[in-house]
Amino acid sequence: MNAGILGVGKYTPERILTNFDLEKMMDTSDEWIKTRTGIEERRIARDDEYTHDMAYEAAKEAIENAGLTPEDIDLIIVATVTQEANFPSVGNIIQDRLGAKHAAAMDLEAACSGFTYGIVTGAQFIQTGAYKHVVVVGADKLSKITDWDDRSTAVLFGDGAGAVVLGPVSEDKGLLSFVLGSDGSGGKYLNLKEENDKLYMNGREVFRFAVRKMGDASLEVLEKAGLQKEDLDLLIPHQANIRIMEASRERLGLPEEKMIKTVQKYGNTSASSIALALVDAVQEGRVKDGDNLLLVGFGGGLTWGALVIRFGK
Repeated sequence: MNAGILGVGKYTPERILTNFDLEKMMDTSDEWIKTRTGIEERRIARDDEYTHDMAYEAAKEAIENAGLTPEDIDLIIVATVTQEANFPSVGNIIQDRLGAKHAAAMDLEAACSGFTYGIVTGAQFIQTGAYKHVVVVGADKLSKITDWDDRSTAVLFGDGAGAVVLGPVSEDKGLLSFVLGSDGSGGKYLNLKEENDKLYMNGREVFRFAVRKMGDASLEVLEKAGLQKEDLDLLIPHQANIRIMEASRERLGLPEEKMIKTVQKYGNTSASSIALALVDAVQEGRVKDGDNLLLVGFGGGLTWGALVIRFGK
């Protein structure tokens, strides 16, 4: 049986940190940030608001949106790099809070590519018939690992969570193809510094990698799905930088209305980035039954992932 999306959910913290707020904190400007990244504001979690809190809210909403109960869930996969502890995992914590007493749970780390990795992983359990309903959450509290003294990276990141429920769908719907990749030699360009547990990024190298890999992976996954560029209804890229996103859109020859942009209001939220964009697209009515969606991202590791999914049950 094929695996598709049965429900979606999201959570973003209440606090909004604008570019104008950042102007008061560091030597930067709203114009500089918008021109180079497309970001206007981002959400920042409270000190006592953790990754598992955001993941729980997103998963809860997705399960309700799918018309299911927590007891219907067989597996919970949480893509994140900002767990409060290695164990119990975020998956363990939200499995308990949800009351999903029949569900296995685990965390998955592939940085900003994590949500695509999570969907592909969850789909395998459904396609083999091992499980019926899988929750995949992308959740990160990047404000916790942001170096607020580094103006080159501090302006980029935000917090949030997005989730989907995967389940069996008809043969012509669901996951059509995927591409996952890794290049560990590039890990030095985007990582967590050991000396202070803060995020480090070589912006120039990551930009070059992202533009190349997002485009290559998008074309490869379309070919694997047996689709042409014109068959694509919506591109949902990792919301890291508007220039990288536009490069991917142009590589596919898509008009502007066929790519969703949420980077302006959320910034880069790592594993929740693609998830939040997907949920917003569905909730705003930009996704119709039978639409072909292309999800593509890149992240620390270095990693990348792309998938084509036909929306609907």
